[in-house]
Amino acid sequence: MSQDKGFTGSLKLDQVVAEARKKREERDKGYRQQALKMYPWICGRCTREFTHTNIHELTVHHRDHDHDNNPEDGSNWELLCVYCHDNEHSRYIEEHMHGGGSNQSDQGATATSKPFSALKALLDDKDK
Repeated sequence: MSQDKGFTGSLKLDQVVAEARKKREERDKGYRQQALKMYPWICGRCTREFTHTNIHELTVHHRDHDHDNNPEDGSNWELLCVYCHDNEHSRYIEEHMHGGGSNQSDQGATATSKPFSALKALLDDKDK
């Protein structure tokens, strides 16, 4: 009997996941198609141009990183190639992991070791 419950629970989970994916794909198609009609097929960062043959490599980036914020005027979108889009999200994640500040203290510890501090003395001794 417990196998039946596990199987039923697995089916329900599969259905929920499938439905969520379907809704995401529908949502993505909607704003992606709008953005591709609205903007030239050029990456907003590296300025690479796209055609019908490679348009699958051009993505819609949400400037505020909120995929549910899709105003009809496209003000939250920019087209980025997959490489620049990946880079943008990596920088965003890194910035938020490190507090997002630009102070040196926010960027981590300052090096305290001075591995070459005695090098000048060694070189001076070698010249003598």
